[in-house]
Amino acid sequence: WNPHLKTFPRHTHSAIDVRTMTRLHLPLLLTTLLQCSTTTTTTALAAGASTVTREVPTSPISGMKPGTSGLRKKVEVWQEGTYVENFIQSLVDVANDSDDPSLDTVIVAGDGRYYNDEAMQKIVRVLAGNGVSNIWIPRFGIMSTPAVSAAIRRCEGGKAQGGIVLTASHNPGGPGEDFGIKYNEALGQPAAEEFTDALYEKTMSISSFKTVDSEDVDFSASVGSTFQITDSSTVTIMDPFDCYLESLKDCFDFDKLRQFAKRNNFSLLFDGMHGAGGPFAKRVLVNEIGLPETSLLRANPLPDFGKGHPDPNLTYASDLVKKMGLTPEGVADPAVDIEGIPNLGAANDGDGDRNLIAGKGVFVTPSDSLAIILDNWEAIPHFAKRGGPKGAARSMPSSAALDVVAKARNIPFFVTPTGWKFFGNLMSSKELFDNTDYTPFLCGEESFGTGSDHIREKDGLWAVLAWMSILMKANENVKEGDPLVEVKDIVTNHWAKYGRHFYCRYDYEGVDSDLANDLMDFIRNNYVEGSADSCEADDSGINLIDAIEFGYTDPVDGSKATNQGLILNFNLSSGDPARVVFRLSGTGSAGATIRMYLEQYEKDSSKHDQAAPLALKDLANRVLKVVKFEQITGRDAPTVIT
Repeated sequence: WNPHLKTFPRHTHSAIDVRTMTRLHLPLLLTTLLQCSTTTTTTALAAGASTVTREVPTSPISGMKPGTSGLRKKVEVWQEGTYVENFIQSLVDVANDSDDPSLDTVIVAGDGRYYNDEAMQKIVRVLAGNGVSNIWIPRFGIMSTPAVSAAIRRCEGGKAQGGIVLTASHNPGGPGEDFGIKYNEALGQPAAEEFTDALYEKTMSISSFKTVDSEDVDFSASVGSTFQITDSSTVTIMDPFDCYLESLKDCFDFDKLRQFAKRNNFSLLFDGMHGAGGPFAKRVLVNEIGLPETSLLRANPLPDFGKGHPDPNLTYASDLVKKMGLTPEGVADPAVDIEGIPNLGAANDGDGDRNLIAGKGVFVTPSDSLAIILDNWEAIPHFAKRGGPKGAARSMPSSAALDVVAKARNIPFFVTPTGWKFFGNLMSSKELFDNTDYTPFLCGEESFGTGSDHIREKDGLWAVLAWMSILMKANENVKEGDPLVEVKDIVTNHWAKYGRHFYCRYDYEGVDSDLANDLMDFIRNNYVEGSADSCEADDSGINLIDAIEFGYTDPVDGSKATNQGLILNFNLSSGDPARVVFRLSGTGSAGATIRMYLEQYEKDSSKHDQAAPLALKDLANRVLKVVKFEQITGRDAPTVIT
């Protein structure tokens, strides 16, 4: 009996026949098996066992190069012709070339966005046409990305060789908006560059794909239902929650969290942004920890995310930001009485892997959140029971707040390119390569991603429970009814101890790709390959010191990643350091997104209460002139500041 799929393995039914059970006088076992067969429905679809695999001629479709997290395009691109079939056939071919044995068990799940079900039906047919024996699909086809990673690692002892995830993450959904597909490998990690490069090569040489003619699978069928697509290929409807919940319970003390949630003066507000994370938040925060259902906002998945942008930042999570007593800039709104505000606020993105953290009148930047979690690892059982993290990492554009803590706590840390797959190698150093064991491991990105080695993806809900655990630890000696230690107290104490890394990001979305590349070439030619001396001084007192192009050699497998972002280092008039990073995003679906990351360090605690965008305004103005941003791109303002 498989508790995750709520069914017996297929071989169980054929291994025990009626004569054997009669001879062994096991009528009770027979009765049990028959009862299970009535609740675990096996449906032979109309094509059923007689389904014939068809090999359909096709030709390459240009532009199928995955970015940092899969292939994302406008949904109309995916809907056209055999776009889905071409991509999935190429993916299967690469997976079969990479795996020994070839693909046998695959999870297929999505974040519920527009076109999710239609694309999933096509994927099922291509997988069946390629002889994949077990296709596991969550009920209703919806599963958060962290939950998929957990299921790959845990379901039937990690039987699945990979997962196909239908998501464009934090990008909008609906007609005219974005759709995407990514692949997670056998340890639950996003496919490595070697895999995605090979996938792209396959898409450029594909000549046919395999499929079957079968009726649609009923994704709303009860957990444990099976659908026989061909003689050798079966779809099983799986429980989307169980493996993920197990992984979280291994990380946190749910009994203590349940008790903390009962405190009269504690409350939490979680915004699911109508993404896949909403049902998981309800299962964990409400059903398991006991918070009231009023703790949830927008927790029901919608194909168009309620016509919103499911990116948990100050701009797109504006309702939550306002309810936490914050202005759009992320500072306390003086007109709001904080007494009625929840102690902890959080938001998820479209596929449930990102997070926003806030307290009463305070916004915690993702970089600060990561550093504070590392400094408070004793509050998190996943780390505490093993003597603390053995490694930590941040993406290069994230602030150096993590570095300061890691050095002080004597924890090895790494700075990687953007993309969770780079963290995956570090987390799996021992497991996959028999090298140094860095687990338990903490990692994160400035783009609202935080996670640990419990899975191989960032995990928004994990970050919420980490902060709830930190609050619980900080208040363990506070009597019932006394004022709680708040998120703001924890953040300001952290800044007083380590200094504040003021940080924000300017996103310029939908820039003409040629102009975006022209900007990068200008910076590279004049300051990276040229000299900082060519930058004229002005009366701001902010002086360019040097410029580099970030590259990375993986300490685990020796692989190299080049051209990962342009870094301009400055000195402020105060003598403190500052830096600005320019990078073209790999997560968009049309045009180019230029991301400009601003960071400056401030030790003086009397200046720590400034809003980051205001504190960084002079640095932003200076660098935009240095790189001739408006002159080259024609853009005089960012689309979003986070």
